[in-house]
Amino acid sequence: MKPTRVRLTVLALLSAGTMINYLDRTVLSIAAPGIARELHLGPGYMGLIFSAFAWSYTGFQLPGGMFLDRFGSRLTYFLSVFSWALFTLLQGLSVGLKSLFAYRIFLGIAESPCFPTNSRVVATWFPRQERARATSVYTVGEYVGLAFLSPPLFWLIATYGWRAPFFVSGTLALIFAAVWWIRYREPGEDRRVNRAELDYIAAGDGLGVQTAGQTDFSWSRVRRVLAHRQIWGAGIGQFAGNSTLVFFLTWFPTYLATARGMGWIKVGLFAVLPFMAAAAGVLSGGAFSDYLVRRTGSLNIGRKLPIVGGLLLATGIVGANYVASNAAVIAIMSVAFFGQGLVGLGWTVVSDIAPKNYAGLVGGLFNFMANVAGIVTPLAIGLIVQRTGSFAYALAFMASVTVVGALSYLVLLGDIERIQLT
Repeated sequence: MKPTRVRLTVLALLSAGTMINYLDRTVLSIAAPGIARELHLGPGYMGLIFSAFAWSYTGFQLPGGMFLDRFGSRLTYFLSVFSWALFTLLQGLSVGLKSLFAYRIFLGIAESPCFPTNSRVVATWFPRQERARATSVYTVGEYVGLAFLSPPLFWLIATYGWRAPFFVSGTLALIFAAVWWIRYREPGEDRRVNRAELDYIAAGDGLGVQTAGQTDFSWSRVRRVLAHRQIWGAGIGQFAGNSTLVFFLTWFPTYLATARGMGWIKVGLFAVLPFMAAAAGVLSGGAFSDYLVRRTGSLNIGRKLPIVGGLLLATGIVGANYVASNAAVIAIMSVAFFGQGLVGLGWTVVSDIAPKNYAGLVGGLFNFMANVAGIVTPLAIGLIVQRTGSFAYALAFMASVTVVGALSYLVLLGDIERIQLT
């Protein structure tokens, strides 16, 4: 019997959800100059607003992972998408610092289970030899949506004001929540999948985390998980990669408009290129990683080589301080963001190392460490720019963080293998 390919439909759902997820969390960066003018917020306050999402998003990674392991992927993702859609819409109604800050906090809570759910779904539906490519396909949604939707969003702002994009993106999320609830099922519950596909997935170490409600949480398990160096190595490395991502999702449009003196519509056009480069990095990194695993049989080579190479490419962001041409700046930023795209493979590493039935817990811990960058980076850049009046030291800060990340994957991570909890 020929295996069905229902897992590809599941991957399409994850990709669409991830695209809308990042669109909703980063509309703020596109609207930032208009918000700053209308609400009278300086760089320091904007840094605070940019980081507010990450405070709650990071803080709720562990509760979100626990909820996921208890109630499963379908319900967790539906509740998450529906909630974040509402808070995206409410941001468009903000009247000042306090209301905008509060809506960003609640948005972070709502989105906190999303990437642990993505990782859990991939570990459930895909065999090991396909996980890197599957991860890269849904991860590319982070960048493709922003790359192709940024120009229309900039046009919306120029035509209707900074509130309009929040209303549009929030509505898209509400529609997707309904689609997810209707279409997603676990492998053993999906009537479209045949036995041949289930056997193929199971032979590649899949299906092991599909049943919700059978995993009891305990802090002793958290401590035992954290005792493994793989969690710390991957988490610190992903923190570094996320720092570059957060810069592009928050301060990059402002950097082009203020430090480089570009007009707002021109910013929208130029901002597309680095996101397209990042999307290429995500896709090529996943394909290259799976190729290396098949060719060498080594997860260490297949996962570490693209990730470390990507982090080293991302250090080149500091080169923008030494060129005068805007075209050269965009080229440097595109190479750096391409490198960051390769670091998206960190979620494949999580799929490879998470103990059976603890994908939510491990994904939550990993995402917690990675998304501390969402708190640190916007605040650090805002304070640096406010005190120095320049982005030069901010870009140097970004480059130094990625060096630390490369060392973490090389030295601290150790062997990539599934953690065994006894």
